[in-house]
Amino acid sequence: MVRTVAATRYVTPLREGGSLPAIVEADDDGLYVLKFRAAGQGPKALIAELLGGEIGRALGLPIPEVVFVELDREFGINEPDPEIRELLVASAGLNLGLDYLPGSLGLDAVSLRAIDAGLAARAVWFDAFITNVDRTQKNPNILLWHRDPWLIDHGAAFYFHHSWDGWEARAASPFPAIRDHVLLSRAASIAGAGEGMARTLTPALLAEIVAGLPDAWLTDVPFESPAATRNAYLRYLELRLAARESFEQEAERARAQRL
Repeated sequence: MVRTVAATRYVTPLREGGSLPAIVEADDDGLYVLKFRAAGQGPKALIAELLGGEIGRALGLPIPEVVFVELDREFGINEPDPEIRELLVASAGLNLGLDYLPGSLGLDAVSLRAIDAGLAARAVWFDAFITNVDRTQKNPNILLWHRDPWLIDHGAAFYFHHSWDGWEARAASPFPAIRDHVLLSRAASIAGAGEGMARTLTPALLAEIVAGLPDAWLTDVPFESPAATRNAYLRYLELRLAARESFEQEAERARAQRL
């Protein structure tokens, strides 16, 4: 499902976040926002980006294409900035990229009011499902491109995997952080949106998405093999989907307080 490209040119760093993503050109002549394996939360942020991005795209949400990006060990050797050079060298191998949206703008109050209520409800349900804490008024992670909203940056989702303790029980969390979602006050019925979205997320689809997790990223986990780790991620997603009534009700309560 996910293409692999090779980075050919470092274009510019993006210094909005602490993990120093960058715009790079690849061997398919495309431009991508590159998320580095050696940055910030490391491979787990890339796992969250991959799972969140591919689940969201399968649900028909406006999310840029996700690609694997191969970074050659020599790619950053001539970079003059020592912080960037260290990051490039440490990230040699398989990283993650998202299709760059040139000329896109951040969400503002006017464009927020123009977002369709159905799309808002689907975005809220999606973020509750993946436990994405990073779509707030302060940091919407929504870009406007050709006047349409695009959802970006899902590296903070699936935060359970930073500590696997009790992960099966935590899959049923109502996710109270949804009360801070930037689109909550714009949303139509979240439970209504969930009906169709849950049907889309079949066991086969979830298994196909999880199967794409690279062995090299499945480190620092309490499982004996990459295959066992993938099975745990799949089990979490299945349990999370089965518990959707819990997070839907929590989101509906929070929405009612915002209306």
